[in-house]
Amino acid sequence: MDMQVIEDVLKEIETIKENNTLVIVEGSNDKKALEELGVSNIIILNGKPLYRLVESITAKEAIILTDLDEEGKKLYHNVKHELQQKGVRINDRLRLLLFKTELRQIEGLANYIRRITNGI
Repeated sequence: MDMQVIEDVLKEIETIKENNTLVIVEGSNDKKALEELGVSNIIILNGKPLYRLVESITAKEAIILTDLDEEGKKLYHNVKHELQQKGVRINDRLRLLLFKTELRQIEGLANYIRRITNGI
Protein backbone atom coordinates (compact mmCIF):
# COMPACT_ATOMS: atom_id res chain seq x y z
CA MET A 1 0.00 0.00 0.00
CA ASP A 2 1.27 3.41 -0.97
CA MET A 3 1.49 5.42 2.26
CA GLN A 4 1.27 8.64 0.24
CA VAL A 5 -2.29 7.74 -0.75
CA ILE A 6 -3.25 7.17 2.90
CA GLU A 7 -1.61 10.46 3.90
CA ASP A 8 -3.58 12.20 1.14
CA VAL A 9 -6.80 10.51 2.35
CA LEU A 10 -6.12 11.71 5.91
CA LYS A 11 -5.42 15.27 4.69
CA GLU A 12 -8.63 15.28 2.69
CA ILE A 13 -10.59 14.08 5.74
CA GLU A 14 -9.05 16.92 7.77
CA THR A 15 -10.14 19.41 5.10
CA ILE A 16 -13.67 17.98 5.15
CA LYS A 17 -13.79 18.40 8.94
CA GLU A 18 -12.35 21.93 8.86
CA ASN A 19 -14.81 23.07 6.18
CA ASN A 20 -17.71 21.04 7.61
CA THR A 21 -18.37 19.82 4.07
CA LEU A 22 -21.57 17.85 3.59
CA VAL A 23 -20.94 14.14 3.03
CA ILE A 24 -23.64 11.87 1.61
CA VAL A 25 -23.36 8.14 2.38
CA GLU A 26 -25.46 5.04 1.71
CA GLY A 27 -26.18 3.80 5.23
CA SER A 28 -25.73 4.18 8.98
CA ASN A 29 -22.57 2.03 9.12
CA ASP A 30 -20.95 4.35 6.59
CA LYS A 31 -21.93 7.31 8.75
CA LYS A 32 -20.48 5.65 11.88
CA ALA A 33 -17.16 5.01 10.10
CA LEU A 34 -16.89 8.68 9.10
CA GLU A 35 -17.91 9.84 12.58
CA GLU A 36 -15.07 7.72 14.00
CA LEU A 37 -12.77 9.83 11.84
CA GLY A 38 -14.32 13.06 13.15
CA VAL A 39 -16.57 13.91 10.21
CA SER A 40 -19.90 15.27 11.40
CA ASN A 41 -21.91 16.82 8.54
CA ILE A 42 -23.31 13.56 7.13
CA ILE A 43 -26.58 12.65 5.41
CA ILE A 44 -27.63 9.02 4.92
CA LEU A 45 -29.39 7.98 1.70
CA ASN A 46 -30.70 4.72 3.17
CA GLY A 47 -33.42 4.18 0.58
CA LYS A 48 -34.91 7.68 0.82
CA PRO A 49 -36.40 8.94 -2.44
CA LEU A 50 -33.65 10.84 -4.24
CA TYR A 51 -35.83 13.88 -4.86
CA ARG A 52 -36.39 14.23 -1.08
CA LEU A 53 -32.67 14.13 -0.41
CA VAL A 54 -31.99 16.72 -3.11
CA GLU A 55 -34.76 19.01 -1.83
CA SER A 56 -33.31 18.89 1.69
CA ILE A 57 -29.79 19.94 0.70
CA THR A 58 -28.90 23.60 1.03
CA ALA A 59 -25.11 23.19 0.87
CA LYS A 60 -23.22 24.64 -2.07
CA GLU A 61 -20.77 21.73 -2.07
CA ALA A 62 -21.13 18.05 -1.21
CA ILE A 63 -19.12 14.84 -1.19
CA ILE A 64 -20.85 11.66 -2.30
CA LEU A 65 -19.27 8.64 -0.63
CA THR A 66 -21.22 5.69 -1.89
CA ASP A 67 -19.45 2.34 -1.93
CA LEU A 68 -16.84 1.84 -4.61
CA ASP A 69 -18.53 -1.24 -6.09
CA GLU A 70 -20.79 -1.33 -9.18
CA GLU A 71 -24.00 -0.58 -7.29
CA GLY A 72 -22.34 2.25 -5.38
CA LYS A 73 -21.02 3.73 -8.63
CA LYS A 74 -24.51 3.74 -10.16
CA LEU A 75 -25.97 5.38 -7.06
CA TYR A 76 -23.13 7.93 -7.05
CA HIS A 77 -23.87 8.95 -10.64
CA ASN A 78 -27.61 9.32 -9.96
CA VAL A 79 -27.07 11.44 -6.84
CA LYS A 80 -24.35 13.52 -8.53
CA HIS A 81 -26.58 14.25 -11.52
CA GLU A 82 -29.52 15.35 -9.35
CA LEU A 83 -27.38 17.53 -7.09
CA GLN A 84 -25.61 19.18 -10.00
CA GLN A 85 -29.04 19.98 -11.49
CA LYS A 86 -29.72 21.88 -8.28
CA GLY A 87 -26.40 23.72 -8.54
CA VAL A 88 -24.52 21.80 -5.84
CA ARG A 89 -20.80 21.42 -6.57
CA ILE A 90 -19.59 17.82 -6.12
CA ASN A 91 -16.19 17.37 -4.48
CA ASP A 92 -14.70 14.08 -5.69
CA ARG A 93 -11.20 14.37 -4.20
CA LEU A 94 -11.70 11.85 -1.37
CA ARG A 95 -13.65 9.43 -3.56
CA LEU A 96 -10.90 9.44 -6.22
CA LEU A 97 -8.24 8.85 -3.56
CA LEU A 98 -10.19 5.91 -2.14
CA PHE A 99 -10.25 4.27 -5.57
CA LYS A 100 -6.44 4.08 -5.29
CA THR A 101 -6.82 1.84 -2.23
CA GLU A 102 -8.16 -1.70 -1.89
CA LEU A 103 -11.13 -0.37 0.13
CA ARG A 104 -14.51 -0.80 -1.57
CA GLN A 105 -16.98 -0.37 1.33
CA ILE A 106 -17.15 3.03 3.04
CA GLU A 107 -18.24 1.40 6.32
CA GLY A 108 -14.72 -0.11 6.55
CA LEU A 109 -12.90 3.21 6.11
CA ALA A 110 -12.03 3.90 9.76
CA ASN A 111 -10.76 0.35 10.35
CA TYR A 112 -8.84 0.39 7.07
CA ILE A 113 -7.04 3.63 7.99
CA ARG A 114 -6.29 2.33 11.49
CA ARG A 115 -4.88 -0.91 10.10
CA ILE A 116 -2.67 0.83 7.53
CA THR A 117 -1.41 3.57 9.85
CA ASN A 118 -0.65 1.06 12.62
CA GLY A 119 1.30 -1.08 10.16
CA ILE A 120 -0.81 -4.19 10.67
